[in-house]
Amino acid sequence: MSDPSTASIVSTPGAHPTDSAAPATLGQPQSNEKPRGLLGDAWRDLRRKPLFWISATLIVIFLLMAAFPALFAPGDAVNGSLSRSLDKPSANGWFGYDVQGRDVYARVIYGARASIVVAVLSVVGTLLIGGTMGIISGYRGGWVDALLSRIADVFFGLPFVLGAIVILTTFNGSGAGNSKAQIMGLVIASLIVLSWPVVMRLMRSSVLATKEADYIVAARALGAGTGRIILKHLLPNCLAPLLVYGTIMVGSFIGAEATLSFLGVGLKSPVVSWGIMISDGQQFIRVAPGLVFFPAAFLVTAVLSFVMLGESVREALDPKLR
Repeated sequence: MSDPSTASIVSTPGAHPTDSAAPATLGQPQSNEKPRGLLGDAWRDLRRKPLFWISATLIVIFLLMAAFPALFAPGDAVNGSLSRSLDKPSANGWFGYDVQGRDVYARVIYGARASIVVAVLSVVGTLLIGGTMGIISGYRGGWVDALLSRIADVFFGLPFVLGAIVILTTFNGSGAGNSKAQIMGLVIASLIVLSWPVVMRLMRSSVLATKEADYIVAARALGAGTGRIILKHLLPNCLAPLLVYGTIMVGSFIGAEATLSFLGVGLKSPVVSWGIMISDGQQFIRVAPGLVFFPAAFLVTAVLSFVMLGESVREALDPKLR
């Protein structure tokens, strides 16, 4: 991370130029380009990476699908006609129809909303909770650090899939009668509960490496309060690892939601998601393989897009990888 104290090293207005600076002033044109910070350098490097533009374009398409699915699929994703049960792909139904006569293409498009919303909200909650705990643990130290670290170890020791199955079968078991919002909220809560210790450790290590920097010591000596030091100095210099991990984690959570839905403990009907479609279609994979292939293809593409974007951002933000 760049030291903000270097920004104070500027030329004094009104000072006479030295002899050594005169030839450069007379013979070479002066550049008006302002010095770039960490994010400016990262954006300059990202613009040169084809992988970044490919992944960013795919992510924008998926976000538009989640926000405005009717623009991509005007058909009905919930209701169907049994007369079209397991019909092959055609001009009317590009991906064919499932066993209940529902348009598979429309369900794949509308399934992006649930998967992406669950993943994004889970990542936001995980970053907020884990990041806050990591800042408090790393900055305060002492018994506070020891207590929060031991709590994180307890949650970190829980197997992810097993813990999610226990939580969701307890609160979202058969006959629970939860609404769409409640089902999605339970899945989001389970992902947050089982994932925040990783973010907490990441933020804690960043704070421990930064809090003894010269500009932090100078701010503390000038009488800056704890809140100002954290918000103005620590947080901006510790966000880069969280941005990278958060981007990759969106793809991981899309896959995790699909896994839980496939196992029957995640999202459930009437919610439409890629995991539910794969779970429903695997029984007819020999008769209609498109019921599994098309949602799985969209799922894999979405996960890879976020992972590739995260890797591109990581390479741009890490000076060692440039």
